[in-house]
Amino acid sequence: MKTKSVEVTIERMLPGGMGLAHADERTVMVPLAAPGDRLRIKIERTKGNVDFASIQEVLEPSPVRVEPPCPYFGRCGGCDFQQLNYQAQLDAKVEMVRDCLRRIGGIENPPDFQVTPAPNQWRYRSRAQWQYDSIRKRLGYFEAGSRRVCDVAECAVLTPPLQETLQDLRRRMLDGSLPEDVRDFRAIVGDEDVSLAPPLDSQAVVDVTRSIYGEVYSLNAESFFQTNADLLPPLIEAALGEAGGETAIELYSGVGLFTLPLARRFTDLISVESNEAAERFARKNLANAGLANAIIENEDVADWLENLDCANSSQVGKGGLPPPTPNLKELRGQATLPYLRGTSGDLQRIDFLLLDPPRTGAESRVINAILRLRPKRICYVSCDPATLARDLKKLIAGGYTLDSLAAFDMFPQTHHVETVVHLSG
Repeated sequence: MKTKSVEVTIERMLPGGMGLAHADERTVMVPLAAPGDRLRIKIERTKGNVDFASIQEVLEPSPVRVEPPCPYFGRCGGCDFQQLNYQAQLDAKVEMVRDCLRRIGGIENPPDFQVTPAPNQWRYRSRAQWQYDSIRKRLGYFEAGSRRVCDVAECAVLTPPLQETLQDLRRRMLDGSLPEDVRDFRAIVGDEDVSLAPPLDSQAVVDVTRSIYGEVYSLNAESFFQTNADLLPPLIEAALGEAGGETAIELYSGVGLFTLPLARRFTDLISVESNEAAERFARKNLANAGLANAIIENEDVADWLENLDCANSSQVGKGGLPPPTPNLKELRGQATLPYLRGTSGDLQRIDFLLLDPPRTGAESRVINAILRLRPKRICYVSCDPATLARDLKKLIAGGYTLDSLAAFDMFPQTHHVETVVHLSG
C-alpha cells in the first residue's frame, strides 16, 4: 500500500496509549500524540477500517503537549507518554479505564475514581529488564514495534541504583567482558543492594530484601515484584480495604506482597502461585514474619481451582441437591487445610478472594471456577484495563456487584495503569 499524508486533530487517547483521530470517514490511530494536537501524519498501514499512522509534523501542539526530555523518545519502546504533561497523563488513564469498562465490560456507570499520582514522576523504576545485542554491542530496550535493541546509556525512569547497574553493564559490554550468549539482563533494587540475573560476579543470583508497608520481603531478580515501590503502601491499603475475617484465598500470589498483610487480617489464608521461585520466597517471607496461618500452594491457578471443582462434582448430593463442597484434606494430599472446612468437613464459603493476575488477565476457567466457589467478596488487582474489563463482565454476569474502583500511576511516562476493584456477591 502506498503511504499518504493527511492532516488530523487528535480527539482523545485510547487504551494502549495511541491518539484517536478521524480522516476521510476512517478511524486513525497515532502513537506519541497528545489530545488536541493538529498533526500531519503518514498512514503506515491499514487494518479493516482503521489506519495506523506516524507523526510527520506537529502543526499545532496541544496545550498539554510538552517536550520529551528523553533523547530516546520515539525510538525506545518504553515511555510512550513523555509528550504529555503529568496531569494530562493522569487524565488520559482515567479515560482509558472508563473506556475499557464501558466498551469491553459493558459497565456504563462505574464508581467514581481518580488515578493516584506517583510521588516521583521520574527515577521511580526499581525493576528493569535490559535487552542485550552482543553482535552490535547494544544494551537497552526494544525499539517500538520491533525486536531491535535501542542502545540506552541513561534511562530517566530508573532509580539511581538501577542506573548505576546499567552503566556497569555497559562498561563491561564495551570492554568485552559480558557473556556473549546472554540475551537480556533483569535487575531489581533491594533496601541495600541490587539483584542481577544472570549474575556476573557470583555463581548464584543474589537475594535482596525490600521493606514495604511494615513488612520485609526477600526476593531476587528472577522474581516478579511491583516496579514502583513508592505507591505500594496505598496500593496494598486499597486492595485490602476493610477486609478481615476467618478465611481468605489469594491467587497469583508471587513472593507475597499481599500475602503477608492478608495473613495478619484473616484467621487462615491459602495462596496459590505457579512459579516455584516465587513460592519459595513467599514461604520464606511468611516464616520470617512469624506468620503460621497461611499455606502456599505451588500450582497453576486454574488447575488448583479446577481440582476443587472436580472433587466437588464427583460427589452426589442427597435428594438431588447440589453436591457438597470438597474435603480439602482428601483433595490436596499433604496440604491439609482445616481452616477452610466447616464442622461437616465441607468447604466453607470463603470470606475474601484476592487475585492479581498477569497482564493477560485471568483465564476463563479461573473466572468460572471463582464463580462456582462464590467468595463473599472479591478484590481484583490489574495492570491492564482491557483484560480487567473482560473479566469483570463475567464476574458481574455471574452475580457480583462492582462496589469500588481505585487506580494508581505505577508507571509514569507510560500508558500503563494499575487498577484495584472490589466486588461483592
